[in-house]
Amino acid sequence: MNDLEKYYNKFNEDKRLKTRHGQVEMFVCLNYIKKYIAGRQNLNILDVGAGTGAYTKALAEMGHNVVAVEPVKKNFSVLKQNCPTAQLLLGDARNLKKLKDESFDIVLLFGPLYHLKSEEDKMQAIMEAKRVAKKGAILMNMFLMNDYAVLSYAFKEQNIKTILNEQRLDKNFKIVAKENDLYSYARIEDINRLYKKSGLKRKELIAVDSATDYMREVINKLTEEEFNTFKNYMLYLSKQKNLLGA
Repeated sequence: MNDLEKYYNKFNEDKRLKTRHGQVEMFVCLNYIKKYIAGRQNLNILDVGAGTGAYTKALAEMGHNVVAVEPVKKNFSVLKQNCPTAQLLLGDARNLKKLKDESFDIVLLFGPLYHLKSEEDKMQAIMEAKRVAKKGAILMNMFLMNDYAVLSYAFKEQNIKTILNEQRLDKNFKIVAKENDLYSYARIEDINRLYKKSGLKRKELIAVDSATDYMREVINKLTEEEFNTFKNYMLYLSKQKNLLGA
């Protein structure tokens, strides 16, 4: 059992996107997905690193043909319960050998790029997603941002002294990933470098939950009406360039 499986055996992934901060991510992401599939029916959609199937289920319920790939056995068992109409594969984002070239109109690569640590592994996942995507298809990739993690974990949670002692930050406050880390973090220049190497053409760079995670306690106390307004505000902020990366 690898470290990722050990983590998700203890973590309730199915619950995460039902929390209020998780709902913001879903709301914003689904708005952008719907933007790119507007007016199109019966699309072939691939959800790589599907977790317990929140996006797979939502897209299948819209009438699309969804294939979901998930590496963690616990998540995969929940995925089977949540998404009985989707085609489900237990597998790794870096090796989608069971899937044919140029098969999908939309490819979601949400979880893998923040669990894979090396640039080589990230590129392998991106190029596999590109391989199975049709020409002109949309790929949607997700990253965890470096400075969000520094602000939240190092300073807000007061771990900065330990982090410095363990040499977890370089001189430019870039997080240094260790061998057993479950997450890796990126800045916009890192994302740009991966895209340049992959030959992909960017449509948009957005913030899927913007300031939400900084404000969990606040949004948990909002009324439903206030929370709906907050979600729309996060959707508005998602494309504000002056806040991207924060």
